[in-house]
Amino acid sequence: MARIGLVAHDDKKDELCAWASQHKRKLGEHELWATGTTGGRVMAATGLPVTLLKSGPLGGDQQLGAMICEGRLDVLIFFIDPLSAQPHDVDVKALTRLATLYDVLLANNKPTADAVLAAVQ
Repeated sequence: MARIGLVAHDDKKDELCAWASQHKRKLGEHELWATGTTGGRVMAATGLPVTLLKSGPLGGDQQLGAMICEGRLDVLIFFIDPLSAQPHDVDVKALTRLATLYDVLLANNKPTADAVLAAVQ
């Protein structure tokens, strides 16, 4: 069972929820963690249990980053909106940097999320 973190920028939350719904059975085999708003939306869309952290701008991104540093997260699915400025852009960059530094599987869009989920046991 993998520990999977889920997060999406506001304009990508619908896309992440649709992706999670499409992969509900496979995601249900794993432990899911998410930033507050994203996680709530994923739970509503899929009915899957998700451990909720704080909202991204309120520290949820940093909580996921701490989980990565502590070896408590195996996969990060982070649907990033490359066309919108984020008020907490520093936290976003830190989270992707930590996932890269600690060799955590990282997906930033549907095709990579499909590939990552297919690779997770």
